[in-house]
Amino acid sequence: MDLILCHTTADFDTLGAAVGLTRLQPGARIVLSGGSHPAVHDFLALHRDEYPLIERRSVSPQQIRSLAVVDAQRRDRIGKTAEWLDLPDIEITVYDHHLNTESDIPATSFQVELVGATSTLIAERLQAQGVELTPAEATVMALGVHVDTGSLTYDHATARDALALAWLMGQGANLKMIAEYIDPGLSPQLQELFAIALDGLQTEEIQGHRVAWVLLQPGAYIPGLSSLASRITELTESDALLLAAHYPVRAGDPGDREEADLDDTRLSVIGRSQIEGTDLNELFKPLGGGGHSKAAALTLRGANPESVLQQLRAGLQQQIPQSPTARELMSSPVRTIRPETTINEAQRILLRYGHSGLSVVDAQGQLVGIISRRDLDIALHHGFGHAPVKGYMTTNLKMITPETPLPDIESLMVTYDIGRLPVLEENQLVGIVTRTDVLRQLHQMQRPASAVVPGDKGIPLRAPLQEQLKARLVPQLWSVLASAAQQAEARGWHLYLVGGAVRDLLLADPEDALLLNDIDLVVDGYHRALQEGAGVELARALQQQYPQARLDIHGQFQTAALLWHKDPELDSLWVDIATARTEFYPYPAANPEVEASSIRQDLYRRDFTINALAIRLTAPRSGELLDFFGGLLDLRSRQIRVLHANSFIEDPTRIYRAVRFAVRLGFEIDPQTEGYIRHAIESGIYDRVQDENSRAPALQTRLKSELKYILAAPYWQSALQLLSHLGALRCIHPTLTLTPELWHQIRLMSRWLRRFDSPNTLVHWQMLLEVLIADLAPEYRGKIAANLQLPVNSIEALQQLAATQANLASHLSESQKPSQVVQLLSQYDRPTLILMAVQTPRLRRRLIWRYLVCWAQVKPLLDGNDLKALSYKPSRQFKQILSDLTAATLDGVIGDRDSAIAFLAQHYPLD
Repeated sequence: MDLILCHTTADFDTLGAAVGLTRLQPGARIVLSGGSHPAVHDFLALHRDEYPLIERRSVSPQQIRSLAVVDAQRRDRIGKTAEWLDLPDIEITVYDHHLNTESDIPATSFQVELVGATSTLIAERLQAQGVELTPAEATVMALGVHVDTGSLTYDHATARDALALAWLMGQGANLKMIAEYIDPGLSPQLQELFAIALDGLQTEEIQGHRVAWVLLQPGAYIPGLSSLASRITELTESDALLLAAHYPVRAGDPGDREEADLDDTRLSVIGRSQIEGTDLNELFKPLGGGGHSKAAALTLRGANPESVLQQLRAGLQQQIPQSPTARELMSSPVRTIRPETTINEAQRILLRYGHSGLSVVDAQGQLVGIISRRDLDIALHHGFGHAPVKGYMTTNLKMITPETPLPDIESLMVTYDIGRLPVLEENQLVGIVTRTDVLRQLHQMQRPASAVVPGDKGIPLRAPLQEQLKARLVPQLWSVLASAAQQAEARGWHLYLVGGAVRDLLLADPEDALLLNDIDLVVDGYHRALQEGAGVELARALQQQYPQARLDIHGQFQTAALLWHKDPELDSLWVDIATARTEFYPYPAANPEVEASSIRQDLYRRDFTINALAIRLTAPRSGELLDFFGGLLDLRSRQIRVLHANSFIEDPTRIYRAVRFAVRLGFEIDPQTEGYIRHAIESGIYDRVQDENSRAPALQTRLKSELKYILAAPYWQSALQLLSHLGALRCIHPTLTLTPELWHQIRLMSRWLRRFDSPNTLVHWQMLLEVLIADLAPEYRGKIAANLQLPVNSIEALQQLAATQANLASHLSESQKPSQVVQLLSQYDRPTLILMAVQTPRLRRRLIWRYLVCWAQVKPLLDGNDLKALSYKPSRQFKQILSDLTAATLDGVIGDRDSAIAFLAQHYPLD
């Protein structure tokens, strides 16, 4: 076990450095040696699950391999964990930025440099190694640099700290979150006014948000009101603040004329808002003010302060959107266990489903407790895996209802350091809201409204998305989506457009038509019990409005599809409607087992971030883009990034999908994803799958489908080369590699198909695949073709290919007469001849070419009617006569009708 030790009363620098170090030491865990600053405590109350923290009491000293001490060089700074420093054969490294500290830690290595923060040291190493951070990691590291350098204002701050901050911002550090935990100072004048403001502050709760306002009457102009507004907002935990200052104008005041009337007054209003959906710039603009959406100001002369403040309050209230509720955030249905479930079994369930905690219910389904991953870790550490969870679960529960707003949920989690809140409706457990749910929603809400994706003009990300979608679709298709949304709303569900349609909408030029004939919809039906899947019920209701559509129901959870065939308005449209679900793979390359779930978990089960986007079609917040995994950023950076590290082990066809999307869209596969691909291939898992193919028929079905998509596409050559670069052709067979000879054969096949199949009667993608399979040893060809479910004639041709090639090699030579070549080759069909041609030496390939181009088209100069006209009696001999005439024509013995008649007279004289 590799541990990273933070000093006691941990601040953001020690925590940030520790978090960054876990990326340099994969698998390392962080130990908070003893307590933390209040701000850090509040931060971890919401973000604890984002970082690999472990309790000190859960550590077995015998398992410790190495220790890293961050932001400290003395034993007394790391509390009781200092005992571990004396363990034998332990590698110890110290990272710090205090040069003049005498250390008493027996470290193997000291990394101490003159910078403003230890987090800077770690950030520099991460950048040098090309490590990419998550936004949560970048944020806490940036907080470490900000706090220890006073946001680069302290004397010990260096240029290296500034560069580290810039890099962390590029990694996605959340500036809004950083601002929440940085505490600027106030001047003496503002401190005095600060106390007055707190006494006069008025507040109101609007949609779960705390809105505050105050009117101050200072005797003169005081600079720095914006800092005062920020301090009041932070201290009172207000989500929005209107700070008004009404004071007389004095000659010489900044911005005023030199002379002022004694009764002239000025009203300054500073606005601050952290509420997504509000725009203070738009609010202040009609009064002559302005600024940004979250910070704005205005100045008026001779105005009535109470009237202006009331006008701004009313406008702000109208801007505040309805806050998300637990019903929209929760995961449902909830994974539950009984109090008698053992610790070992609970741990197995957590690992299987990837949860961080489980709800415990009694025989009547009543919630009696919650057990977290930390609870299980401690029990297992003490050897109580056989014990029931009831002895370790938390029973003093904080619960919420489906209508509890997001701010109240966040407040409960921070106040009580709770990682998950059960949602009860009429005393029944209907859902669970976790820290992850809250963080995802907050991230979703914090996205700038002006953000755009690639394209000449870009696409806004909020409500206009639905308007863009409506404008880009033909009215009949939009009507189908609107009808589906209405049906879902009537049942209390949410409906989402997901996957490729969302991706293509965001990538396309807004002025181009969006051609959609394959649409995926997901219904989030929450906890409502149904006899059949919500997707099926919705599809049935929709078919009542569109009886011309065929309804297909399939899948374990009754996914439904509506299909229009050559409809005069909708053409051949396919609308797939599924109930939100999650999945797991019982073994590598198997079919996934799926279970009903929420839209978040449904998106989480998908392959790549760019395909895990959704647009909400139902109110409220219709048109909202759901992007929980950074898909939008990946669209901007034009990269393919996988959602899960084990994704390619679970399903190797995702490698082919990654390649297909990368080549089709002109994207790059991001380095970490490429690393996952290579690791999965080198692990040998696909070789074992080939040996145990009976266990993984789903793999071959999906692999054939992906091969068809790739080889039938215009970009197939680039895709094959990328698959070869990744070593992914081994998924077809462990020995398959794209050698120069094989690449030449594949390109030959493409040219021959263009030359000899202009009517496109052959299946081109399949014949390209046959060239790949034909490169394998003869004993593998038929088996691989059968595994990939190729047609019987294709399987037989590949099985007999070696014998066919041997036959050609022994009988086909350049010196043969054309008639002999035709006699030999005519026994094979055109696909087999083309496959043999691309694999044979040039001389034999030339003969096959001439056969297909010329000789196979040669007909006898006389036909049956001519023979009868020449007094030959119809008989079986006609066939032989015509065959001999053809051969003589091919070999140049005869060239016209007269010579053909003479040939007959010589070889078949009339009696």
